[in-house]
Amino acid sequence: MTDHRPPYLRIVAEIERRIAAGELRPGDPVPTTRAIAREWGVAIATATKALAALKHSGTIESTSRVGAVVAARRLPSRNTAGLEREQIVQAAMQIADSRGLAALSLRAVAAELGVATLTLRRHLDADAELTQLLADAAFGEIDYPEPAPVWRSHLRVAAQLQWGVYQRHPWVPPLVSITRPATLPAMIAYGLWTLRAFDGLALDSSTRLHVYATLVNYVRGTAMNIESEARAELDTGMTSKQWGAARLAVDRPLITQLTEPNAEVDLESLFAFGLERLLDGLTIVMTPPKTRRPRSHHGPRH
Repeated sequence: MTDHRPPYLRIVAEIERRIAAGELRPGDPVPTTRAIAREWGVAIATATKALAALKHSGTIESTSRVGAVVAARRLPSRNTAGLEREQIVQAAMQIADSRGLAALSLRAVAAELGVATLTLRRHLDADAELTQLLADAAFGEIDYPEPAPVWRSHLRVAAQLQWGVYQRHPWVPPLVSITRPATLPAMIAYGLWTLRAFDGLALDSSTRLHVYATLVNYVRGTAMNIESEARAELDTGMTSKQWGAARLAVDRPLITQLTEPNAEVDLESLFAFGLERLLDGLTIVMTPPKTRRPRSHHGPRH
């Protein structure tokens, strides 16, 4: 099979392989730029780029006496050829779940797996591809029930399934685009299952798509608050209801201008209430207009 990677990445991969196999050990000198140029038949600039990439990933380090050597804490500690994309996604999901999306990068995942960052770049093109795969993996956890016989019940379940994904993984909502959706297997599966709500209904394709996108966008928009609410609960040590009760003790005169003191709202009630109102509104679109009674062909009455 032809290797389509740039020459410098092929050099990086081979040196990493030698380190993983024990042919090069911590402290051993790595080939110089001239030695690499001779062995691989590349220009000095290409050899320099390969060594720079290895140094950037922490695989090698410079010393004053010998030059570039295998780093004492080398990252490639296994046969990287056996690394599967699923392993990468699973490790990335653990980071996102525990530390949030801001902590996620190929470098962080590489450290979690104990391999060099460049090793991951043979499986993924960039951090952006990793996040899309993560979002798809999150949607891949959905266990779809039998479709409901009525469009409203079906769309309600579809919204609840999407909401469940966001509750398990609060970092997913920013990764879901309405106008530029990712064409990945699990996300396509969710779309296809949701669109079955329209089976048997006389709706044109544009209306179907707009109804679907409106539902997805409502759930996604509400779920954008899940992560910030969890962070606020961690910071304050209070749930939203407890926080509201505490504020009532201080701001009761102001709050009573807006609502009854015992009125409560949280994300779950907000999601459920808003969803039902959205479905109420969609009834106008989903229900065909009543057939008009034909005009009588009899002449006017006298």
